[in-house]
Amino acid sequence: MTIENYDWQAAEDEINGRKPEIETIEPDDDGRAEAGPVLVDDAEAIRSWKGPAADKREAILPTWATSRSGLLNAATRYGQLAAYRCAFHAVRVPVYGARLMAWAPVGTARAVGAVWRWASDAEGRPARADAVAGHDWQAYQSLARLRDRRVRWRGSVCACTGLGLVALGTVGALAAPPLALWGAGAAAVAALGLAGKPADKPLATRAVVKVKLQPLTSPMVERALSRIGIAALSSGKSEDRVNWPSPIREDGPGWLAEVDLPGGVTASDVCERRDRLAGALGRPLGCVWPEGKPEVHPGRLVIWVGHEDLAAAAPYPWPLARKGTVDLFDTFPVGIDPRGRVISGELMFTNWLVGSLPGMGKTFLMKLPLLAAGLDERAEVWAFELKGSGDLAFTEAYATRYASGADDAPVKAALQALRDLREECLRRAEVIKNLPRDLVPENKVTPELAARKDLGLHPLVAAIDEVQELFTHAEYGKEAKELAPKVIKLGRAFGISLVLSTQRPDKDSLPTGVTANVGTRACLRVMGQVENDMILGTSAYKNGTRATMFTSRDLGVFYLAGASPAPQIVKGAYVDGPTADLVAARARALRIARGTLSGYAAGEVTEADGPQFNLLDDLAAIWPGGEANVWNTTLVDRLAQLRPAVYGHWADLADEEKTETLTAAVKAYGLASKGVSRRSGAKQINRRGLNRGDLDTAREGRPGGR
Repeated sequence: MTIENYDWQAAEDEINGRKPEIETIEPDDDGRAEAGPVLVDDAEAIRSWKGPAADKREAILPTWATSRSGLLNAATRYGQLAAYRCAFHAVRVPVYGARLMAWAPVGTARAVGAVWRWASDAEGRPARADAVAGHDWQAYQSLARLRDRRVRWRGSVCACTGLGLVALGTVGALAAPPLALWGAGAAAVAALGLAGKPADKPLATRAVVKVKLQPLTSPMVERALSRIGIAALSSGKSEDRVNWPSPIREDGPGWLAEVDLPGGVTASDVCERRDRLAGALGRPLGCVWPEGKPEVHPGRLVIWVGHEDLAAAAPYPWPLARKGTVDLFDTFPVGIDPRGRVISGELMFTNWLVGSLPGMGKTFLMKLPLLAAGLDERAEVWAFELKGSGDLAFTEAYATRYASGADDAPVKAALQALRDLREECLRRAEVIKNLPRDLVPENKVTPELAARKDLGLHPLVAAIDEVQELFTHAEYGKEAKELAPKVIKLGRAFGISLVLSTQRPDKDSLPTGVTANVGTRACLRVMGQVENDMILGTSAYKNGTRATMFTSRDLGVFYLAGASPAPQIVKGAYVDGPTADLVAARARALRIARGTLSGYAAGEVTEADGPQFNLLDDLAAIWPGGEANVWNTTLVDRLAQLRPAVYGHWADLADEEKTETLTAAVKAYGLASKGVSRRSGAKQINRRGLNRGDLDTAREGRPGGR
């Protein structure tokens, strides 16, 4: 090598411990670079790069043990099983007793035989026989002497024990109470019966035949995934194998598996093949619930496999069905997920859209937000049921507005409600704008503002069931389609919430402005992608949120979107008609106590076109002539005769409830009931009633006078 060809730079780098720099290849004039290898990955940099700390800490306690609801569900499950077993065996006690009595003679014979063999040293017979057979007389004599000593000792023990038992039995028969004698006799028979029990016949009938569920394992999951028709999962190549970020574990009443799918396969690809996955796992469809975990990456798949079919599981009772109230500024329970965890929703600052095929539980789901609103005594509820079946009739007890029917009148009332809601949004916006900044830092209703009656910023929940009847109405539909999106967008911040439901989710039945702006969406079973996305939002089907996977058995099971960061599968809480009526009665009592019962429930009905039946005028019309004071019960009965459609349901109440209802209704007009004493025969009876002079004063003092 000549000096001219010597690489001085390389030599200097070698001496100084530096690595040669990577040469940048400049393109020639024709725009092409010279051919040759180009370094794109620096192995040293890759080895030294540690990346961000992303280690996942496993939970100290299982998921079901970290919440009150999970613990209650587990305790309930095991408690119900224990109670069932106790009841099952309790009714079979006579059968068990008969079996023991039948086996007692055999047990007696076995016990006597065992005592005789012990007393006669039967266990030594083989040794003595061996000594005789071997002509070992010395050993035989030694064994014989040992037997004699044992027989004398054991015979004495048996004799003493027998005499003691006879003496104890005699004393017990003479001195012990009959109950103790019967107990001792039963215990003796039971002991002898157990001793005589055949080996192949159990005493107790098995209460629960355990079905041994095969635990979920990684080979089982991998095999199932390879059989659902996704090419990358069934190729058998090492690069197409699934990865396991965490081990399979028990999670509530089931197993939970998390896998990372191969590149190019997303969790939604597996979710849409849920039926195939269930078949490959050999489990009922209602036990297998795959879902994605998009906060990690689109290929993270979570598979929960339950012990019990969700569709066949017992209905989940609403926790607020018997007691409790609701704060609409907080959440309320709407159901449980497949793992048994309680799922909650909210009404403030959001609107609801519920959709499904007919008969899948849509109306049962509609009950939950309406009953929750009823249990917050501050809330004003408007309910419009446009099918005419009376599914929302329970709200009559506390709703300010209510209409039901399949004709045009309820549709017109619903449209008028949207008009009034639009005006109410504007009024509330003006009120909030004029309040001091420190009271409304976020320019929306707060619990403190909602509690002030003078501002009129209380929660207002308006529900329209079968809303497609309104939006597709030939006369009212166009205006309704314009008003509903405005109310949805404006009312949210001002304490106004719309709850809409439909069994026909299509572009004609649901305006784009509604589907695009509703915050909380609940979709039960639907048949196609279009219907799915109309309820759950654009691209929901593409992202794996598919209510099309529900079957006809999945009554009350729905996708809930908007209540949490990711859509959830929920089995809705079950509230039947009588239970809804009981909750509605509590809602009415709350409003009576607070003085917020108004409108329809208080006997004042506003029709869509404006005429109003005023309670004070109706009281004046039915007031008995010449009477200064009249009991509330009498006035309620007369009101029911005057306007059965308005006050008829009051007449069915008990006398105390009639009194409380009318007292609460007139309180809104500044009219108070008082004690009215009347003589009935020789008795003086005092009940709550109204004074005619007070009624006239209230009528004079209202806006517009008489």
